[in-house]
Amino acid sequence: MSKPKLFTPLRIRNLELENRIVIAPMCQYSAEEGCMTDWHTLHLGQLAQSGAGLLTIEAAAVSPEGRITYADVGLYDDKTEEAMAGVLKTLRKWSNIPVGIQLAHAGRKASTYKLWDKHGQIPPDQQGGWQTLAPSAVPYSEGYTLPTALDSNGLAEIRSQFAQAAKRAARLGIDLIQIHAAHGYLLHQFLSPLSNQRTDNYGGSLENRARFPLEIVDAVREAFPADKAISVRISATDWVEGGFNLEEAVEFSKMLEARGVDAIHVSSGGLHPDQQIEVYPGYQVPLARAVKAAVKIPVVAVGLITDPEHAESIVASGDADIIGIARGALYNPRWPWHAAAELGAQVHAPDQYLRCQPHTLKNLFKS
Repeated sequence: MSKPKLFTPLRIRNLELENRIVIAPMCQYSAEEGCMTDWHTLHLGQLAQSGAGLLTIEAAAVSPEGRITYADVGLYDDKTEEAMAGVLKTLRKWSNIPVGIQLAHAGRKASTYKLWDKHGQIPPDQQGGWQTLAPSAVPYSEGYTLPTALDSNGLAEIRSQFAQAAKRAARLGIDLIQIHAAHGYLLHQFLSPLSNQRTDNYGGSLENRARFPLEIVDAVREAFPADKAISVRISATDWVEGGFNLEEAVEFSKMLEARGVDAIHVSSGGLHPDQQIEVYPGYQVPLARAVKAAVKIPVVAVGLITDPEHAESIVASGDADIIGIARGALYNPRWPWHAAAELGAQVHAPDQYLRCQPHTLKNLFKS
């Protein structure tokens, strides 16, 4: 039996992935003043033993006002860096999995309640809330605070914040930075004409709407070591008439590749409450396929990909190079183990777990 494509290695710049499965970033809303806590050690610790090729730390805000909620992780000062360093020290003591981080700014979707507490945004005059920022003074939804439109000084400050966070990530030994330009957060807000109504060089045409996200890519690339990889997560469509669409996403992906981005993670939606999405297993794969056809760098597909045979078919057919799993990994932190068992492949497991290998799968774990 030939080796499954899902379990073949892949190189992204100088980062060698053992297989084509990556754990996508998942917000935990469990930080304290931007600092990781013991929860993150538990959460990331179990995923570090998953057998995946890469583990990505959840959205880490580049500034306090860039957090989605008051309980979000940040990487914007010495305290947040120190807290993250402690978690990474424990992870690296027990696992050699490469670790990436998603750097983000929530823009107009910041200052919200924790996911399980209440839906919506906390007003800036209430505890846990603050004034939000955006490309234009257009709120995300009814009941949301009118965001402050960023001026030239504000844009410069955010460019600097992303660069400083990238430098901190480098000091922490992070293997890959993912820039978050999806799900309705700040950089996606610049890309979509639904949220970007500017009349200057940052609004109007796709070239102008892409300008600020590309400036962030340049700032991060300059601040992060040249031998380390940078990826970008995009929403390839807003699923709303008149919004950012697949055709524009393909063109933007070409711009990213030309700018030195090493991989593109293709997701969708999150920008507008009127989005209409037909959700089914692999519903975003056609978006990844379209981007993959336009660029030469690796493309990540994500979205209800939970069956190993389905995941294998996506990479074997060339629709994408990598499969991202998120909530599926929360439900089953050993998903890559089970995928390897089903497809006839091998994964690494910690010595402490070797004896759990089923007697019917004597070659599942690599020696």
